[in-house]
Amino acid sequence: MNNPVKTRFAPSPTGLMHFGNLRTALFNYLYAKCVGGSFLLRIEDTDINRSEKQYCDAILTDLHWLGIAWQEGPYYQSERQAIYDEYYQNLERNGRVYPCFCTEEQLAITRKVQLATGQPPRYPGTCRGLSNESIEFKKAQGLPFTLRFEVPKNEVVEFEDIIKGVQRFETDHIGDFIIRRNDGSASFMFCNAIDDALMGVTHALRGDDHLTNTPRQILILKALNLPIVCYGHFPTILGPDSRPLSKRNGSRSIQELREAGYLPLGILNYLSRLGHHDPDMHLLDCEALCQHFNLEHISHAPAHYDVAQLNYWQKEAMHQSTKEECWQLIMPYVAEWVPKSSALSFVEVVQPNLIMPTDATPWAKIIFGETLSYKEEVLEIMHAAKTEFFQTAIRLLEDPEMNFQLLVSRLQQETGRKGRDIFFPLRAALTAELHGPELAKMLDLMGIEKARTRLAKAAQYAESL
Repeated sequence: MNNPVKTRFAPSPTGLMHFGNLRTALFNYLYAKCVGGSFLLRIEDTDINRSEKQYCDAILTDLHWLGIAWQEGPYYQSERQAIYDEYYQNLERNGRVYPCFCTEEQLAITRKVQLATGQPPRYPGTCRGLSNESIEFKKAQGLPFTLRFEVPKNEVVEFEDIIKGVQRFETDHIGDFIIRRNDGSASFMFCNAIDDALMGVTHALRGDDHLTNTPRQILILKALNLPIVCYGHFPTILGPDSRPLSKRNGSRSIQELREAGYLPLGILNYLSRLGHHDPDMHLLDCEALCQHFNLEHISHAPAHYDVAQLNYWQKEAMHQSTKEECWQLIMPYVAEWVPKSSALSFVEVVQPNLIMPTDATPWAKIIFGETLSYKEEVLEIMHAAKTEFFQTAIRLLEDPEMNFQLLVSRLQQETGRKGRDIFFPLRAALTAELHGPELAKMLDLMGIEKARTRLAKAAQYAESL
C-alpha cells in the first residue's frame, strides 16, 4: 500500500478502559507515529443497549491524560447509520444478504446440539433458502429479523497478517453471519469494516481475539468493492493465573490507576513493552517510545500482566519527574503536615523513596509530626544501643554548628562505634523506622530541637526496656 499510514483506535463505550484496549490504542498510536502516519479515533457506539455516554467521556479523558493524541475524530458510529444503510442496500441488490428470523432461543439450541455432537458452532443457514413469499409473510406478521451475510461456499480467504504472517480460512467453516441487528443497527462486523475502508485506514492492529472476524470483514469489503485494511493481530494479555486479564485476576481500569496516583509515562512505558520487545530499559518519553516501536518486535506469545513491572516503571516515572511535578502529585496527601515553605525541600528528601504519591504521607508525618509510633524491631534497636548512646548524641547536638555528618563523626570518636551501630540507632530514634530517605536531609527538615526531643524519648525507651 502506497498511501500514508493511518491507524485507528475504535473502542466501544460499554465500560471503563482497561489495559487490553489501552494497549491496542497505544500500539496503533506508536506505529502511526513511528512511520510518520496519522492516528484516528472512532467510537463504536451502535449497540444502543450497552453504549453509555459516561464511558465515552471516560475514554476521551483517559486518552487525553495519557497524551495519546488523535489527528482525526472522534467519529461516532451512531451518527453514521445512513451510510451503513446505503451499503446494506447495495448488498441486498446484489443478493449477498438475506433476512434471518431465527430467535435467540432457536440459535442457542442449535449451538448446544452442534457442540454436543462435536461440531463447531456456526449458523446452519436455516433462513438462507427462504422464498420471497415466505419472507414477506414473516415480515407481514411483524416477526423481528436480522440481516445475514451469505458466505460463499468452497472458497478460501487468505491474507497477510502483518504480525502473524499468512492466514487462511475456509469459507465452509465460517457460516453466514449477522451484519445488521433486528433493531436495524449495524453489527460490529459490518460497520467496523465499512468505516475502516471509508475513512482511509491502512493498518488495523488489534488483539488476536479478533482474528476470526477478519476473514468475515474481508468478505464484506470484497462484496462491496471497498479497500481492505492491512490487519495485524497480537496475543491478548493474560493475568498471573494465565487466564485472560480481567478484574478477577488483577486488572484495573485506567481511571482507577489515575486515581491511585499512577503516572501516564509509567503506564505508557510499561504497556509499550508488554508483548513488545524493547532492549532499551530506560524510561522513555512518548517520542522515544514511538521511535522504538517495531512490528517485528511484537511477541507471538501471550503477554502476562505483572504489577511488579508496572510499579517499576511507575517508580522510574516518579523519580524522573521534576520537583515541582512531584510536589503537585504528593501535595493532596501531605499538605496537612508539610509547610509550604518546605515543600520542595521535602520533595528532595523523599522523592527517591517514592513509588506512589501516597508513599510520601508517612514521611511527612515522621518529619513534621510530633509523635512517633515505634515497632518492636525499632524498640529492640534502641534498647541495644543503650541510654548512654542517645544521651551522648543529645549533648553533641547542643553545639549550634553541629550537622549530621559531624554528629556521626563525633559519635564514632566518643562511643567507638561505627557504621550501622551508629546509623541504625539514630534512624530508629529520629524516624521510628530502620530504612528510608537520607537521614542527614531528614534531620535538616525536622530541626535540631525536634531531634533532641526524639533522642531523649529513645534514651527513656532504652533504659526502661
